[in-house]
Amino acid sequence: MNDSLYKPNIVLNRISAAKNSLISPQQYQHDVNVMADDASAGRPKIGLLYEQYAKRCFMAGAMDFDDLLYKMYYLLDKFPDALHKYQQRFRYIMIDEFQDTNGAQYAIVKKLGDVHQNICVVGDDAQSIYSFRGATIANILNFEKDYPELQVFKLEQNYRSTKHIVHAANKVIGNNKMQITKEIWTENHIGEKIKLVKAGSDNDEGKMVVDSIFEEKMRNQRMNKDFVILYRTHSQSRAFEEALRRINIPYVVYGGISFYQRKEIKDLVAYLRLTVNHFDEESLKRIVNYPTRGIGQTTIEKCLLVANEKGMRLWEVLEHYNEMLPGNRAANAINDFVTKIKTFALMLKTHNAFDLASHIAKASGLLNELYNDKTIEGLSRYENMQGLLNGIKEFTERAPFEEGKDPIEQEWVTIDGEILNEKSFDKSLGAYLQEITLLTDADKDNGSEDRVKLMTIHSAKGLEFACVYVVGLEENLFPNQMSMGSRDELEEERRLFYVAITRAEQKLTLTFATSRYRYGNLTYSEPSRFIEEIDHRLIEKQFSHRDMNASSREEKFSKVTVPVIKAPQYVHKIASDFVAVDFNQIQVGMEVEHQRFGIGKVLQLEGNSKDKMATIFFQNNVGQKKIMLRYAKLRIVKSDMMQENP
Repeated sequence: MNDSLYKPNIVLNRISAAKNSLISPQQYQHDVNVMADDASAGRPKIGLLYEQYAKRCFMAGAMDFDDLLYKMYYLLDKFPDALHKYQQRFRYIMIDEFQDTNGAQYAIVKKLGDVHQNICVVGDDAQSIYSFRGATIANILNFEKDYPELQVFKLEQNYRSTKHIVHAANKVIGNNKMQITKEIWTENHIGEKIKLVKAGSDNDEGKMVVDSIFEEKMRNQRMNKDFVILYRTHSQSRAFEEALRRINIPYVVYGGISFYQRKEIKDLVAYLRLTVNHFDEESLKRIVNYPTRGIGQTTIEKCLLVANEKGMRLWEVLEHYNEMLPGNRAANAINDFVTKIKTFALMLKTHNAFDLASHIAKASGLLNELYNDKTIEGLSRYENMQGLLNGIKEFTERAPFEEGKDPIEQEWVTIDGEILNEKSFDKSLGAYLQEITLLTDADKDNGSEDRVKLMTIHSAKGLEFACVYVVGLEENLFPNQMSMGSRDELEEERRLFYVAITRAEQKLTLTFATSRYRYGNLTYSEPSRFIEEIDHRLIEKQFSHRDMNASSREEKFSKVTVPVIKAPQYVHKIASDFVAVDFNQIQVGMEVEHQRFGIGKVLQLEGNSKDKMATIFFQNNVGQKKIMLRYAKLRIVKSDMMQENP
């Protein structure tokens, strides 16, 4: 079988789903729909693997986690004596978090409770957010149909949040059709309005959230642990981690690990470091056989032994492997690896950090390795790597430092608070690695419990915080793009938003960015539909100081409905023959092409040859921009001379 298709995690997740649906290996292979799904995914033999796996477990006298449910149901269903025994033993059954149960769990409960029917379940259908783990909201919604004589007690008082927050949560969840009707209320004070923050980019969003945390700490003497930043996916944490580190606020990534400590991030960074510095031994050892290329640990140990004996670096031994260790089977693989890294290094002077990092991610096989893993964890790791590449793209697109403007607002600040020097305009891979070294070195745990918490909303369920920031509220991010296909999935996303809102005790801030880098391209975003569902009277608006859509700074929110600020949908596609010209060739009246803003006309030039500025009016609602030519990449589309002599 093709092991790139039949990855263990993918197969195990499929088998797990079958067991939680009480489908045996035999039933699996005779279910036309199930087998058709496998065939369309290019994995028609999962049913066979399920059968073989079940036999191997039985032969070993072993069960996996799902067997604890599947075999229990089988026991109660096929052996009446066992069923009678346990029905008499357990006369009363109570289930907590009932909305998070799956089909197998509920089937067991119904078997056990058939005789006495003394079943009490506690749950909140508005917080059913684990369908991706097999939980089904149908259990709690259909409970009354299964037990028509039941009594329902609605616990509708909220003891945690302010009136504004509770009212907002009610308005949002009221849009779901699949729910048990209830109206949450509270005797707590009315509280502050919900802040809605519009940022220009994800980095801008990170800075604004952290600035708000800092201001709240100073003004109201709050502790770091009073704050939580909630996001839809792990890959969003990068911008907030970097912003927190820049002003030295300690934090912890809850239910996960720091962005730069994730394996996939370390792997790509190791390739980047080795490209810049071939003698980085830790990076070399990390990726010399990843993705797998036939260079085993024994081979590396032999190379290390030779290096120590001859006083050489490990890289030097690999470079001269045929001479140092002749006749070894790994020679071809090592030679190919060395050639690949040297090829990357040759591109250092001709490619900026993003272009080279993207090439390395693809040519090394890392992106393909993650892309082929279609498990939930695999998709998350792929998103994380794309998050790193997006961060590198923003680094290369960063606007130059402008004298006379607040350096903090321009983000030209190091961890020590010093304005970055002229070398920081360098867009090379080496310059990028120098910058993130400051960030990755800050990963050491300071042992303090007083830290800002960062976590996914799924991880936050059941927790509460004085001040909550729900970030990334944009269409296709939250709600997630994969949820747009059906009402059921969209309603689960809305329940997830409800959970996020109701984590807040006193202050709730919602944020969205009008643009993000995705897969290396700047894309414009629309605010999440969930923002529209909150009563506008509960919201206080705040704009970014560095909003990328200049004209939108003058926009006013509607007094009738909650605003949806429509970001420009234009995304410029660079011409295939794009070649940037020497900036000294740019003249007033020329039509030029910018890699991000598209086609525009040069209206004015000012400044000396070193710091020449151009005022350019761009088409497609991008508007007028003032650009420092030394750092812009412009292509001349049409000059006055071209117009006279077509």
